[in-house]
Amino acid sequence: MSEFKDRSLKTILKTSTAAGLAAVMLVTAAPFTAVSAFAAPVEVNAPQVPSFGDVVSAVLPAVVSVRVQSNIQPASNDESGYSFNFGGRSFEDLPDDHPLKRFFREFGGPGMDGQQERGPRAERGPHSEGRLRPTAQGSGFFISEDGYIVTNNHVIDDGAAFTIVMNDGKEYDAKLVGKDSRTDLAVLKVDAKDVKFTYVKFADDEKVRVGDWVVAVGNPFGLGGTVTAGIISARGRNIGSGPYDDYLQIDAAVNRGNSGGPGFNLNGEVVGINTAIFSPSGGNVGIAFAIPASVAKDVIEKLKDTGTVSRGWLGVQIQPVTKDIADSLGLAEDSGALVVAPQAGSPGEKAGIKQGDVVTAVNGDPVKDPRDLARRIAAFAPNSTVDVSLWRDGKATEVKVTLGELPAEQSASVDTENGAAPAPEAEQELSSLGLSVRPADGGKGLAIVDVNPDSDAADKGLKAGEMITSVNNQEVSSAADVQKVLDQAKKDGRTRALFQVESESGSRFVALPINQG
Repeated sequence: MSEFKDRSLKTILKTSTAAGLAAVMLVTAAPFTAVSAFAAPVEVNAPQVPSFGDVVSAVLPAVVSVRVQSNIQPASNDESGYSFNFGGRSFEDLPDDHPLKRFFREFGGPGMDGQQERGPRAERGPHSEGRLRPTAQGSGFFISEDGYIVTNNHVIDDGAAFTIVMNDGKEYDAKLVGKDSRTDLAVLKVDAKDVKFTYVKFADDEKVRVGDWVVAVGNPFGLGGTVTAGIISARGRNIGSGPYDDYLQIDAAVNRGNSGGPGFNLNGEVVGINTAIFSPSGGNVGIAFAIPASVAKDVIEKLKDTGTVSRGWLGVQIQPVTKDIADSLGLAEDSGALVVAPQAGSPGEKAGIKQGDVVTAVNGDPVKDPRDLARRIAAFAPNSTVDVSLWRDGKATEVKVTLGELPAEQSASVDTENGAAPAPEAEQELSSLGLSVRPADGGKGLAIVDVNPDSDAADKGLKAGEMITSVNNQEVSSAADVQKVLDQAKKDGRTRALFQVESESGSRFVALPINQG
């Protein structure tokens, strides 16, 4: 039995050994392939977006942080310490129907850059009177190797001392050369012997397009040397900050402290100067506004040369020409600026410009709208003589105007006081217009007593208490006078008539349909 067991074991061992050798021989005869323990990384073969690195490395030394010290305690319109003021106007100054004011009312909180880019408020102690306090910080950039710097007026306004902080941390004292509240621009100067500063130039504004890349560099929240990128999302924005609004809208991240900082194109040229943001919280939501290079260049040169900006002055109150107004005046296009009233003694009045005229061109260059006219006139030096093209009484005419100088804080428009009260006379009906009127005190004009809510007059904003002073530039004092003018307009083939309306807020023109029932 034992012998059988030994023989069986030997047989099993021989068989197992033979099988093992065969297996080894089979494996070694086959080619060996190594298998990785990890998957291969993802590789994407696609066109790459150009890096902004080359632009940033070139322009970064030219961009600075601006620190402002003042003897004046920072104003605050809310508990956060931020001010609603911007560019010389406050939140409260905006008209009730202004889109920015509606936005603030709906969402609450500051919606623009503050009057200054304010950091923590400096508390005054019993012995602090007369001491300089840090009150603002913003951004700026060199425009010459000898130390001229551009920033915003609202960054440095009320400042007593200015410090420029370079990207490498070096600090220089700067002095104020000049500032202009109307365009929110200011120029500082650093005097440093044997130092040539890296500087940048302005882009050709004619080549700046919506959709172009823009790189914003600045000092948001005190974080100097911050770079963000986006595109120019719109041009010609009017945000209600002044008569020369013509902002670029950009979607690069711009925050408090970016004010005065540049926006560059991919050639390292300044296309705009960041000046305001549109936001319910005061932080970036992708809507920022920049002063275009074309506006900044001219103003900055004047500030460098004289420290101030002298602008031409025409002296007329104007309003846009709508399609309805154009139809009522027989104009082929709804462009130009309608003269509501020339200011007494102004260059415009002296040259013969009248109420109801439409300014269509200056020196042969077409005028698109009132802001375009304001910018064109402001570009001329005081005492310049310009040719002003007008549309008057259904035909073109031209006058020569010797411009005056825009007073220091002259408003863009001339308010017209209306002290007339409705006379206690019988009401008269203009049923075709949906108006009830009566002669105004003094016999000039018609006081509006009632407006049919379903009428075109109501749609155009006419209200009881306002006064009609003229129709198609002819004075009226009774409903019969109005009807006479309307009948003549019908004969002339007009479908609308131009009504001049005065209210507490001033005078305006409104085009109403003649044949309304």
